[in-house]
Amino acid sequence: MTSLRQFDPEETWLEKSVTLGGHRVQNRLYRAPLLECAGTNSETVETLIADLEPAAEAGAGMIQQGATIVREEGGCAAPGMTRVADPDFVETLGAVTDAVKQHGTSLAIQLEHGGLRSMEVWHDAYRRANPGLEQLAVSRPPWPLRMLDRLGILDVNPHVMSTAEVRELAADFGRAAARAVDAGYDMIHLSGANMGIIQQFLSPFYNRRDDEFGIDPTVGAGIRFPELVAEEIQNRAGDVPLLTKVPSEAAAPRILRPRLDDKTAVHTCQRLATAGYDAVVPVRCSVFWDMSIVRGEYPGRGWRDEAYRPGYVDAFGSRLRAAAVAAGNWVQSQQYDFEPGWNADLCRQVRQTVDIPVLIEGGIRERSQIDDLLGDAADMVGMARPFYAEPKLPARLLEADPDVAVVCNNCNNCAVPQAAGEAGVCRTPSVLERAGELRRQGAYDSES
Repeated sequence: MTSLRQFDPEETWLEKSVTLGGHRVQNRLYRAPLLECAGTNSETVETLIADLEPAAEAGAGMIQQGATIVREEGGCAAPGMTRVADPDFVETLGAVTDAVKQHGTSLAIQLEHGGLRSMEVWHDAYRRANPGLEQLAVSRPPWPLRMLDRLGILDVNPHVMSTAEVRELAADFGRAAARAVDAGYDMIHLSGANMGIIQQFLSPFYNRRDDEFGIDPTVGAGIRFPELVAEEIQNRAGDVPLLTKVPSEAAAPRILRPRLDDKTAVHTCQRLATAGYDAVVPVRCSVFWDMSIVRGEYPGRGWRDEAYRPGYVDAFGSRLRAAAVAAGNWVQSQQYDFEPGWNADLCRQVRQTVDIPVLIEGGIRERSQIDDLLGDAADMVGMARPFYAEPKLPARLLEADPDVAVVCNNCNNCAVPQAAGEAGVCRTPSVLERAGELRRQGAYDSES
């Protein structure tokens, strides 16, 4: 096992290198996937470099570029996602990999298809602009989605994939991975959670198939699809390190069953380790995209800002529906309080049973917390939202000062406007003021 247990416990572990699938990563701090809002256009490369390179300059061991869609049409879970289906376009991303890797940072690309989380399900203006776009589904949608469809909140009219179509989707993941490797990406990271298509295959809440891609009773999850994706990637992209998120749906309300529990998530990680995955990222989430993923405060500023109102109306169909979604967001914020390192005990269970590195993210905000988690719950530590306020955050966290903490206050005002097509940036004045103060003090200067 590539584990921190090989090091002297008195050493500072965060700065130590780690090997993922034969690839050496210079340290154990990574920027977890975020929505870069770079799109797929002539400005994508410039946008990605501006977004990703600062973390590399500041010394991040690895950067995981956010969810990129493996097909030319459909599957985008949010506005502004980048597609990697066109070989000529993906070739241009070589400039991004060059910019990041010149600093010694490893670069992974996260591959995704939204399935029933795609914009063609929930985004009103996108749906009307693409009336012929099919929604891909693993099985007939579960009753809560059908109910929201009857209420007019969603448009659930999916195409349930045949066995042959499932195989073709897995092949698209493999083709996308091969293009990414040719463009210089070091690793492939699958979006296996957050209600994407891979979670929908894994989850008994979504998966009621009776073919080989149904729920495997020995695991309790639909393991065959991610196994086939691994085979396709290995066959088409070679021996590239392969990572994936692995969900436990334990955060879902009790009424929403059947679902993946922690025990099933551990078993899933064990099977994926034998299927050729080189690292796993266990996460607790729900069966829907909700605040179990981005825990913290209700983002009132993001919802109230009049500048974003037209985008919310486009997304949800009217001001009234946007207000209803905002109200639901408030209810979720009461249910999913911020909890430091909320995936730690799940990661710890997984790490005790697999022989591949375990990565942790979710609510990690202090250097002392990182030091406690490394070698116990995980082999690498990732953060996402804090990078919106501090693009060069690694420069501070790699100082080995246990008192260093991020300036992010978990208000989520960075995330909600993304539904309106806005870029992912920190929008909270007090947080930006603190980051500016640190910048003036030279806290983000580095010799990278």
